[in-house]
Amino acid sequence: MRRLGSVQQKIPCVFLTEVKEELSRKRDYQQFQVIATENVNPVALEANIDCALATEKLDGTCCYVTVHKGQPYLWARLDRKPNKQAEKRFKKYQHSHRSCKGFTWNVEEDFKTVPETWIPAHGVIHHNGHPVPDEHGHIPGWVPVEKDNKQYCWHSSVVDYEVGAALVLRPISDDEGMLEIAAVPLADLLEQTLELIGTNVNGNPYGLGIKKQPVHFLVSHGSVRVRNPPPVAFQQLCSWFQESPEGRVEGIVWHCNDGTLIKVHRHHLGLRWPDGETCLGDRRVVIHVDGTVDEYNNSKDMFTSLSRLNGQCFSRLQDVQFDS
Repeated sequence: MRRLGSVQQKIPCVFLTEVKEELSRKRDYQQFQVIATENVNPVALEANIDCALATEKLDGTCCYVTVHKGQPYLWARLDRKPNKQAEKRFKKYQHSHRSCKGFTWNVEEDFKTVPETWIPAHGVIHHNGHPVPDEHGHIPGWVPVEKDNKQYCWHSSVVDYEVGAALVLRPISDDEGMLEIAAVPLADLLEQTLELIGTNVNGNPYGLGIKKQPVHFLVSHGSVRVRNPPPVAFQQLCSWFQESPEGRVEGIVWHCNDGTLIKVHRHHLGLRWPDGETCLGDRRVVIHVDGTVDEYNNSKDMFTSLSRLNGQCFSRLQDVQFDS
């Protein structure tokens, strides 16, 4: 099987985009929206997108597994952003030049501080030993998820560093329509990026859990394949999102043979998200968290609760609930 690309940087849209001066459908605070034209992005053509693997774009928050304190650790996405003064200068330049090209940053002075453990994402360009911001004025990066950090409590709920495991949602290889929730060794996830989805992430479009009993999982990027993907053509993609049962997804991420990642989001096409029941939330799922209850008694609530449901099947992912 081909090695799937990890999500370290912003992924380009499969179509060339343009900025429209109207309220964003994706972000309430944004006074503009980025929409797709019908022209395929040359980056996608150069990467031979017609031979790429189409996977479901998941609506959560990006995570990364790499070593920290000598062991595999979950890291949360934390982009280093400019301070207020620098942001104001950047926006003024963008407005007057209709572009951000040519803007000069002082990386040492223009950016908010980040924890000492913060690391820049792979692919970030460095100049004079300092990471260089991307076109949006951000420096993508990661910070390790510590179990006592309240800011990342939902990230922390899906990992157990003592046992060395993470709660992962993934398709079952011999049953294309079936998912499984499994306790996976963190060592098996090293250098992968994953999406954290669940009750308290991005408005919970998949309908997972309830506030009193929140449910969260990690999903490896590229693991949920799109069955019968549409051709890379504007109108056919629009029709697929609106009419196909498999189109009830936030978007598609294509994993090209050369490692390039290309995406399309419903909002690029002027379509709503979420829009009713989701494809992922409707899929069958079995729980394979086979550690003994005793093993997890001093561990995370999610691990303990799921180990009690080991072997149980649910007709829909969104039906997974714990006994009160």
